[in-house]
Amino acid sequence: MSVFKFSRKSLGIPYAVFLVLFVALPLLVLFYFAFTNGQGHFTFANLKGFFTNPNALGTLCYSFAVAAVTTAVCLLLAYPTAYFLASGAFRREGVLLLLFIMPMWINFSLRITALKEILTVIEGNLARYPFLNAVVGMTYDFLPFMILPIYNTISRLDNSLIEAAKDLGADDRSAFLKVTLPLSMPGVISGVSMVFLPAMTNYVVLDMLYNSTYIMGSLIGSYFSAYNWHGGSMIALVLLAIIIVFTLLTGRNEDDGTPGTGGALL
Repeated sequence: MSVFKFSRKSLGIPYAVFLVLFVALPLLVLFYFAFTNGQGHFTFANLKGFFTNPNALGTLCYSFAVAAVTTAVCLLLAYPTAYFLASGAFRREGVLLLLFIMPMWINFSLRITALKEILTVIEGNLARYPFLNAVVGMTYDFLPFMILPIYNTISRLDNSLIEAAKDLGADDRSAFLKVTLPLSMPGVISGVSMVFLPAMTNYVVLDMLYNSTYIMGSLIGSYFSAYNWHGGSMIALVLLAIIIVFTLLTGRNEDDGTPGTGGALL
């Protein structure tokens, strides 16, 4: 009678099964519908239809604009916050960091509903400022995802590098620009990736803030709601390709998360 011999490799079996069932198979289905027509015949018509459809291209450009502005606003707000928290300027920086993270523990719909009530008091009719509301909602939702990686990177910097820069004659501004900022770029890039990509598809924020415009996520949903699985699958694949390219470009500038000295220019 053979006895099953446990090994550490066996721990990967459930994960492999999960990948096959919920990642590989759905992707195969997506590819099938994207490159076939209603009769099941192979075709590139869906791909051509995406690039010749003004609505699809306009939605893609709008999604890029919303994601880019949201990412920029989050970065402008998150970097100074993370820097001052990580530099030890506050005696209880851990408590303050917790205050920024706590909104993530609250249900997403509750947070956006509360934000909608605030914007209604300020603006009145939310439909008058769709782009602004989208950026405000996305920023409110994704700001912690920008703060955390930057804070983790800066908090692990070797202070001796900054001290060495000052010993060589650098003032506080030069030490920040030539040491702290370059060495914190892995955290910045990680935060940008965690904000930019979801901001292109998170249409729930727009729907809850009475936004009448589409982003890529809502466009895909409209195709599938109309039972146009072929067009919706192709748009999903185009978006997936954009995400892969963006990830590859940002991944080149990320290290293993341990700040080094390669980015410091004294």
